[in-house]
Amino acid sequence: MILAVFAMFFTWCLLFGQVSLPFLFLLCAAIGAFLMIFSRHSHSQFLSIDMLAQGSKLKNVNPMLKFWAVITLMVICVASGNIAVGIFLMAAMFVLAVFAGGLRAREYVRFLTLPVSFLLIAGIVLLFEVSSEPVGVLNFQVFGFWLIVSANAQMHTALVISRAIGAVSCLCFLSVTTPMPDITGALRRMRCPDLVIDLMYLIYRYLFILLAIHHEMRTAAKSRLGFRDYRTSMRSTGKIYSNLLVRGYQFAGKNFDAMESRCYDTGIRFLERSHRVTLMQTSVAAVLIVASLCLACAV
Repeated sequence: MILAVFAMFFTWCLLFGQVSLPFLFLLCAAIGAFLMIFSRHSHSQFLSIDMLAQGSKLKNVNPMLKFWAVITLMVICVASGNIAVGIFLMAAMFVLAVFAGGLRAREYVRFLTLPVSFLLIAGIVLLFEVSSEPVGVLNFQVFGFWLIVSANAQMHTALVISRAIGAVSCLCFLSVTTPMPDITGALRRMRCPDLVIDLMYLIYRYLFILLAIHHEMRTAAKSRLGFRDYRTSMRSTGKIYSNLLVRGYQFAGKNFDAMESRCYDTGIRFLERSHRVTLMQTSVAAVLIVASLCLACAV
């Protein structure tokens, strides 16, 4: 709900004066309705990237091909001066993840909710300027000065946000279609240091361990009426997060002891599967790269 309202406000400020008001109103309403339907937050379970990647129909695509294609598309998107590149990549990654990968649209949008929220906050900061006079397309008077949105700020913000969303969409596509063993294997073949890979995997894994512990503690507090009113909710929340820190340290210590007892000395290894590169996979990657380059050059 909050993301939908925030996205509508950002879209209104970004496009005000650039398109007709009826079209802008309909566009904001469509964006808000889409986010309210597909990004509805669920408190009953947390979303695991591993579960999405293991269930994707694209998990058997060669990970090295996906890695280099995604990196190339990100470089094109970030270096481009055309906002159409970011929009194209966002739409292309959505189509590939949902229709080709079999991921449900709601799950993919929920997965994008957090990074998009941060990008919208950054976009609002880029849009508004402080002025002593109302000389912008939009003007808001606050405590004797004006917050304005100029046409140049709108163009600059649209370019920056389109670049960021396009690059984030590429990374999210890679995350929800590539299981972690394939990612670590691809990084190892790219000569990434073992220590970096180990730290990446352990940090990634402990995020979901902490989410699982938090879910269990919150469920236990709910079953004991720990959220029956505001005062009790604040007390329960404080106790949950203080205990979460202690439980997290305890769990990390036990896991590291288990790793050392199995002769761990850097280099976490997984059983890697061989993935054949097909003509169809190469063709799709080539089409995406060529289409992005064409849009980037059409400034």
